[in-house]
Amino acid sequence: MPTVFVSQKFQTDSWTNVPSNIAAAVPRRLHLASQHPIAITREIIQSQFPAPTYKYHNTLFPVVTVKQNFDSLGFPPDHPGRSSKDTYYVNQNTVLRTHTSAHQADTFRANESDGFLISADVYRRDAIDRSHYPVFHQMEGARLWDRSKVPGGDIAAAVRADLESLPKHNVEVEDPNPTIHPERNPLQAEYHSPEEVEAIAAHLKRSLEAVVVEIFTRARQAADESSSSSASSSSEPLRVRWIEAYFPFTSPSWELEVFWEGDWLELLGCGVVKQDLLNNAEVPQQLGWAFGIGLERIAMLLFSIPDIRLFWSKDERFLSQFSSSKPLSRFAPFSKYPSCNKDVSFWLRSSSSSAGGGTRNNSHDFHENDVMEIVRDVAGDTVEDVKLVDDFTHPKTGRKSLCYRINYRSLEKTLTNDEANKMHRLVRSRLVEKMGVELR
Repeated sequence: MPTVFVSQKFQTDSWTNVPSNIAAAVPRRLHLASQHPIAITREIIQSQFPAPTYKYHNTLFPVVTVKQNFDSLGFPPDHPGRSSKDTYYVNQNTVLRTHTSAHQADTFRANESDGFLISADVYRRDAIDRSHYPVFHQMEGARLWDRSKVPGGDIAAAVRADLESLPKHNVEVEDPNPTIHPERNPLQAEYHSPEEVEAIAAHLKRSLEAVVVEIFTRARQAADESSSSSASSSSEPLRVRWIEAYFPFTSPSWELEVFWEGDWLELLGCGVVKQDLLNNAEVPQQLGWAFGIGLERIAMLLFSIPDIRLFWSKDERFLSQFSSSKPLSRFAPFSKYPSCNKDVSFWLRSSSSSAGGGTRNNSHDFHENDVMEIVRDVAGDTVEDVKLVDDFTHPKTGRKSLCYRINYRSLEKTLTNDEANKMHRLVRSRLVEKMGVELR
């Protein structure tokens, strides 16, 4: 039986695990929604990477092949990200993209510009809380140089020349580590010289520091205009720092952090593109840098939005607070409805238990994301968070019992106890039906 995503039909099979609420989110594309905080955040970051050097890809279709999403990036066959516990499969060979990097190889291969930005909605089965949602938005970018096109084939000189044209800033930057470290942050010595990597890293860091300066200058202005802002966030000098990191697609690699409201916050990851990715994309003469950033994380900081579910609200009390044509302003909560906590406890099935039988739903197969999907499918965005509050293994039988606390809280109205009870009863019955658990 085919399923439809934005007018395109796809055949389903035993791998299909995309629930209706996730399918319904596909056409929303918040990163393109006019005056939406996610779209405004995208526009702010995008403004720091001007055309025609950078080409913008903001409308790429979210259904991709397993090859695009995993194989083209070198994910091993047993990588946990391939599991249907983590990924939404349309069918055995097709998924809802789990990252914007699903389009990276195709964009490298097309070779339409020196640089590019990809912004898109991405999909992952995940926890339920104020900072996680199964649909979110990423932006990734890359800047490449071609050995066959730069003068004399001198990549380092060409990159340094381009670096001189980038805007400078006066923000304090902590960067204590060497660009290359043989163990912690190795050079791809088979393909790159140290001089090339030093130049590429300098260009990368200057480019991304400009993004941070722009974002947090605006965030401080919004904080200054808000009566609830703390003095420390706007009066202290902006501080950023580079941290050595590991990512499978870049080496050497770094994370960029900013000191904000008393704490260091990770903003993005980046590095020198693994040459194997470019070779496999049939552009072996190119080399350069890439970065990735989560738009929700930045938007929550920029606009002081406390709950990720709000981005999906259609309530005008939320949407009317944002405009790309006006200075940024912090989100003003329009209401705080009471929560309604309810627990659900159950025994996992055991292949050795008289109550279990079989291994389809035993404790070895259990994955917390399955619980989250059931709760989400029943209650949608009326659930604020789901937390494991008890984990018990019976000393004699070895059976495992779990207890989850579900916090029902609507963003738009006060839930009655009867409404919460109705949803909770359905959650309990679905856990038995879908997972074969024994309720306590």
